[in-house]
Amino acid sequence: MFVPPTPAAVAATAERLGFRLDDNDAAAFRDLLVEQLAALDAFVQSRSEEPRPPLLFPTRSPGRRPSAGEDPLNVWLWKCDIGGLTEGLLAGRSVSFKDHIAVAGIPMTSGSFTMEGFVPDIDATVVTRSLAAGAKVVGKNALVGVGYLGDYWEAVNPHDAERMTGGSSSGSAAAVVAGEVDIAFGGDQHGSVRIPAAYCGAVGLKPTFGLISHMGATMAVASGSDPSIDHLGPIARTVRDVAVALQVVAGHDGYDPRQGREVPDSVDVLSDLDTGVEGLAVGILTEGFDEPIEAEVRDGVRSAVEALTRAGARVVEVSVPEHRTVLGASWALDAEGMRALRAAGPFGAGTRSYYPHGMTVAIDQVWRNQADALAAYTKSLLLLGEFAREEFHGAVYAKAHNVRPAFVSAYDAALEQVDVLAMPTCLGVAPPVFERLPFAEGWRRQVGVLRQGFDAMIRNTAPFNYTGHPAIAVPCGTVGRLPISLQLVGRRFDESTLLRVARAYEVLHG
Repeated sequence: MFVPPTPAAVAATAERLGFRLDDNDAAAFRDLLVEQLAALDAFVQSRSEEPRPPLLFPTRSPGRRPSAGEDPLNVWLWKCDIGGLTEGLLAGRSVSFKDHIAVAGIPMTSGSFTMEGFVPDIDATVVTRSLAAGAKVVGKNALVGVGYLGDYWEAVNPHDAERMTGGSSSGSAAAVVAGEVDIAFGGDQHGSVRIPAAYCGAVGLKPTFGLISHMGATMAVASGSDPSIDHLGPIARTVRDVAVALQVVAGHDGYDPRQGREVPDSVDVLSDLDTGVEGLAVGILTEGFDEPIEAEVRDGVRSAVEALTRAGARVVEVSVPEHRTVLGASWALDAEGMRALRAAGPFGAGTRSYYPHGMTVAIDQVWRNQADALAAYTKSLLLLGEFAREEFHGAVYAKAHNVRPAFVSAYDAALEQVDVLAMPTCLGVAPPVFERLPFAEGWRRQVGVLRQGFDAMIRNTAPFNYTGHPAIAVPCGTVGRLPISLQLVGRRFDESTLLRVARAYEVLHG
């Protein structure tokens, strides 16, 4: 049922839309709107069939939130036990999902207290395909942005409790490294799979844009950006496990309108995984080592890349000057991307596709009715998007999309010279955690963290969300107890070569 608007409310809404109504006009429109809203209400309440994606293994328990004693690393929001088929590439393997990925019957928060109590009625495509390949789903991992940019607890770095795990797939990476799950699927908008993998010492893959269906996964309510940079990807302890996970879930879905015609129905990244790198060329991206970079990270990553020569690879220096300016375009896209999501709904608009009904309603209610409780990062994006649209009338969003091919071409040109690009995943090791503060002080600190920016943290990861190239983070040594990470970037839809090089380094590194 809906609440009929008053003439005053109609006039106020009209003014927000840029036109004015006098009292008589507002009353006339009000009568029309009541009739139209009644028709829409009848449609929403009707029992028209809404075919949904298939739900494998529908009999399942609701899961539970583990106690602090059961979860010393703060990596779980929910624990569950959902068994898949007894055969398949993931048979006998445990799998978990970042809590912005829907698992039917298991509560989902998308990183915000405002979503507490919501339970999806569908499985995301990555869940369906994992179960079909024999996986056992064991839970939902906590997610939070760097610097506590979110509502839930920061997962504990397994190497040092006084260091960050990275965001926002923080619980996913920490759970994998601690041995609490074999494979975890996270979400990556600016590096949110690769950064926690780097800080925790795991392998994390952001595949080519669109290769893994995003159906059933939403932008985290506690963060957000533009759907054209959002990816799902696996985190595991070995390159082989990441490759297995990718082979299971990758491919065209039919439920994700962001997948273009170039997305294959399936991939084979396992057949050539152990064939080595003899004859392949690895390009050290000069701009990927720009200041500020910690000396130990710079030297460790360069040594790791040079080690590939022992396996037969050719290592050369490669320059892509656009790497120094691409973040400006990516940030411009962020400015209005969150605004577009809020206006259209968390799964966009305008395509003939399946729209997850329950999640759409739950998230829209949060954005419209509980926005005051959202994290500072989300609020900053919402404010920026509104002012950007008001001041530039859509030019920011349009240009951010329109200049993308030039940046894609710059990296493509480099990847015509070499098979993969190499650079540090992050320019430093995991930074110290922040002191926990009361809500008001903590909220203001979030604003301060946002003003400082995350350029040094995401400088080598965010560009490839924007361009869509596949990128993988691989542990390549330590500074004291803290891991450092090598990032390899490949040609679009050439995950096979990318994983070959990562696997070859893993074998060398032992």
